[in-house]
Amino acid sequence: MVIQHLDDDLRPAICIFYLVLRGLDTIEDDMTIPNETKIPLLQKFDTFLSQPGWTFTGSGPNEKDAHLLVEFNVVISEYLKLKPAFQTTIADITRKMAHGMTEFMTRKVETLKDWDLYCHYVAGLVGIGLSKIFSDSGLESPDVGRREELSNSMGLFLQKTNIIRDYLEDYDQGRIFWPKEGWSLFVSDPSKDLGEFKRPENSQQALNCLNYLINNALNHIPDVIEYMSQLKNQSVFNFCAIPQVMAIATLSACYNNHGVFEGVIKIRKGEAVKLIIQSRSMTNLLAIFDDHLRRMDSRILTNGNKINQETTSIIQTTLKKTIAPRYVRSPFQFSLALFVGLVSTFGIVFFLNKETLLERL
Repeated sequence: MVIQHLDDDLRPAICIFYLVLRGLDTIEDDMTIPNETKIPLLQKFDTFLSQPGWTFTGSGPNEKDAHLLVEFNVVISEYLKLKPAFQTTIADITRKMAHGMTEFMTRKVETLKDWDLYCHYVAGLVGIGLSKIFSDSGLESPDVGRREELSNSMGLFLQKTNIIRDYLEDYDQGRIFWPKEGWSLFVSDPSKDLGEFKRPENSQQALNCLNYLINNALNHIPDVIEYMSQLKNQSVFNFCAIPQVMAIATLSACYNNHGVFEGVIKIRKGEAVKLIIQSRSMTNLLAIFDDHLRRMDSRILTNGNKINQETTSIIQTTLKKTIAPRYVRSPFQFSLALFVGLVSTFGIVFFLNKETLLERL
């Protein structure tokens, strides 16, 4: 839906970019393909984009996106219609992502640096590629595409949020993306793994680890705000803003919430719709970040916990140095829910007691 609202030739370019990476990911995710077949496929995947008619029919029977690869010749045909600059970016990002996929097929996310690198491969590169496409389209300045550190940080913010939120689902499926350097600080027995956080007796240590990783993700917010402040085209702004406001809302919901270890924390549909509607300007985006950071801050216990103290420090610094210089927080924060409630209440009272109200008015 968001891609459909992009301007000009961004629509087909970003649609094809998405489908190419989805095809690459479909091969990487397919556990029925042996590594001796999978690794060469991934390493050569970018070259298939210049081979009209190429398809792949070797996906497993339960691979939900297998049809994409069976008809990948259609994607290639549309890819070859794009501007040469768009083709170059898509092929380059595809090649780099494939390299990262093969690298992490034989290693785990052990250190915090590994975590950053893994998130760079699966999300930061996407941000870099998108930014180059935005710039090459002429709808955004060349600086948007050149400042790769900001684009990468945007991707890391989103991916770390997803990894934090999806603890239980990933762990139950045998996938561990929480960095060992982080979670091992909160597991008393070195022979155990982060599955210990599901046990009720380890609930406080689980929360400490959760908050520790959220703190790491929050450090990307200054780059997110800096990146968003560069954007001039409304359709590009909307495209980038929606996942970012969903991420800060998700982190806010996850903070100090043991529900992360019991299921998947999701933003309610009504809240999601409100975020999408409200995130159409830089002022509103800043207001959303301001609101959710303050919500997190209000739930921090002043009990001397070092992790919580670090969260307070990160939030206060972000509000003061990143949010405040660009956004003046009004003492009266308009609430859509409050407005609707007042209108509804007024309407009910009006129809129940019309004459009295009209007389008073």
